[in-house]
Amino acid sequence: MHRDTAQDELRRILDVGGDVGLSGVAHLDDALPVSTLATTAMGALASAVDALMQSASLLPGPEVRVDRTLVDAWLGRHIRPAQGSFPSPWDPLSGAFPTADGSWIRTHANAPHHRAALLAALALPDARTVEELSAAIAHRGADELESAIVAAGGAAATLRTRAEWMRSVPGSAVASEPLIARIDTGPTDAGSTWHPEPARPLAGLRVLDLTRVIAGPAATQVLAGLGADVLRIDPDTWDEPAVLPYVMAGKRSARLDAKTPAGRRTLSDLLAAADVLVHGYRAGAIDHLGLGEDERHRLRPGLVEVGVRAYGWSGPWAGRRGFDSLVQFSTGIADIGMRHADAAAPVSLPVQALDWTTGYLAAAAAVAGLTRRQISGRGSRWRLSLARTAHALTTLAGEGAASASGADSVTVAGQRIETSEGALLLAPPPFRVGEATLRFDRVATRLGGDPPAWL
Repeated sequence: MHRDTAQDELRRILDVGGDVGLSGVAHLDDALPVSTLATTAMGALASAVDALMQSASLLPGPEVRVDRTLVDAWLGRHIRPAQGSFPSPWDPLSGAFPTADGSWIRTHANAPHHRAALLAALALPDARTVEELSAAIAHRGADELESAIVAAGGAAATLRTRAEWMRSVPGSAVASEPLIARIDTGPTDAGSTWHPEPARPLAGLRVLDLTRVIAGPAATQVLAGLGADVLRIDPDTWDEPAVLPYVMAGKRSARLDAKTPAGRRTLSDLLAAADVLVHGYRAGAIDHLGLGEDERHRLRPGLVEVGVRAYGWSGPWAGRRGFDSLVQFSTGIADIGMRHADAAAPVSLPVQALDWTTGYLAAAAAVAGLTRRQISGRGSRWRLSLARTAHALTTLAGEGAASASGADSVTVAGQRIETSEGALLLAPPPFRVGEATLRFDRVATRLGGDPPAWL
């Protein structure tokens, strides 16, 4: 798929048009065209904002601009502390390890329950060192260990070539899915607090955020930056402090236990008054809270719903736990990087590009859904996955112009935001549509600081 074709596909799916003016220099096109894909996604997002603004009669076709340098920065290099550095989000037991059959496996131990599952699958007691973990993995085959970790409730990925992934049943299923799938739903019979403004096109919109880690939170962060009231909901048992500064700009955060009758009623009430729902939980998780697809759209007719998964929405891995680092191993990206660098070990992308790009595509889908509702009066359901974004990236391979400057050169500091954890420096926004761009006045660095209620 050529870059222009990718942009054309996104315009067709999102039902947007118009030209996007590009500036800046791409830094991350190397073994794979990361900048190219990310800029295409950000251009689709900006075009979707343009279409929404025109549907609301805000402006007659405002100028749409995207800065490629800043797009690269917003792949995880968009924020940093004014002093010092953020702690690493990686658990020491998360990494790439050689296996007994000459392959490699990528482990993920950042969440406590995933760490416990990894150690259980290896019959190791808790608090083991990296050296002990590596020695245990070295006596197991990659595929067998991957299956054992997944069966234990953990997350891991065998290193595969792109050809091996495409020949597999999960890979074939993901490749057959659209980059962004859309299902139109029923008409809306509920009001909205939306009051669009030229500089804040999503002002007054309510976005219920049921997401974690990066891709889903990246999408809702963009919606907050465009003026929406984004309310993230988490249980008391969940935290991700090392990730929060990257994805919580402009949002509010509340905690509730949706497994209790009172918590479930509160969550249902929030959904009934929402314009947009973005969710990134594993398959079936929301259904188990009594909020299946039919119930979600019964509670809020005309809802714009965006769902993000790791390994797609069809095939045997549709419900599998996954993260950007793992999907890179599964889909051949880490193998491509290893071969390109002539390295002895897998080489992942310099940024979590699958997460961030999928997040920006998900934000574009949400905005496009709002435009469709504005014009047709009907809701919609949108689906994306990290693995399908990986397929788009590997399909684009060879189309981008390589640049050796790398990820470290795209850290750009602009706005200074004071938080309870100290001052943060936020890069300038990567796109502008007339007066509209990303604007933030706060960054939540802890979960649960707000009540579970709409403004």
